Amino acid sequence: MALIVLAVAALALFVPKSALWIDTGWINYLLMVVMFGMGMTLNPKDFAVLFQRPKDILVGCAAQFVIMPLLAFALGKLFQLDPALMAGVVLVGTCPGGTASNVITYLSGGDVALSVGMTSLNTLLAPILTPALTYLLLDTTVNVDVWAMFWNILQVILVPIALGFVIHHFFEKFTKRVAAALPAVSTIAICLILASVLSHNAEKIYTCGALALCVVILHNLLGFACGFGLGKLLRLSPAKIKALSIEIGMQNSGLATSLAGKAFSGLAMATVPGAIFSVWHNISGAVLAGIYRKWGNGTES
Repeated sequence: MALIVLAVAALALFVPKSALWIDTGWINYLLMVVMFGMGMTLNPKDFAVLFQRPKDILVGCAAQFVIMPLLAFALGKLFQLDPALMAGVVLVGTCPGGTASNVITYLSGGDVALSVGMTSLNTLLAPILTPALTYLLLDTTVNVDVWAMFWNILQVILVPIALGFVIHHFFEKFTKRVAAALPAVSTIAICLILASVLSHNAEKIYTCGALALCVVILHNLLGFACGFGLGKLLRLSPAKIKALSIEIGMQNSGLATSLAGKAFSGLAMATVPGAIFSVWHNISGAVLAGIYRKWGNGTES
């Protein structure tokens, strides 16, 4: 997937005309497709871990909504980003972890149940915490439409996931038949989102692309490192450390891209950090999975 995303991103950025046909108004609907696919892969057992291992899940949730937003804000100040880029970077930081973190955790030999549990809880809390944290960090920098963010997250994230979950529960045979196609459908949707954002903002990215890329890379890598360090500090097993590190470092940047257009009116560049993060974290996540597979035995303590 990393190679596919990279190829699509390069084409949209260097040959913008190739993707201008993908209207930015489609982004929300494409993200709904991805979230619906996630919902169709969930079952009650995935939520049981919230009650079976509440301490592990709460640590991951707290770390997600503390470390990444603060890192984003600190990097924005350090690099003196303009308001639009600052808003986009912070929004990436305040979003929950994405489904890609579950895949990378699996590939790394990490604790997949913990990863899915953290992603599920973080996603459920996102309608409240993402707008609240974004407002708290950006109130003095840009206008933040908190209610627009809240309703957008409900519509784009929670409703499609809930619908997919219900369909999986009541029509399990149908879900099993289409399950093999879900990764491909989600990949296509993610690629279309990236192509739309990058092609429509290509000229603006050329002017600040190096700076935005530098901040995004640091944000992602520092997230991985902080998750690893926190896991070590808490003396977690290698499997849990991998899950925590990956969950913190990988964000639902597609959601950030979608929200940027709703929450920050007139700040088109706010969508850029999310688009760049979507490309980069698939690459860094794949590399990290290879490194983590060589470290630890992948078992729980």
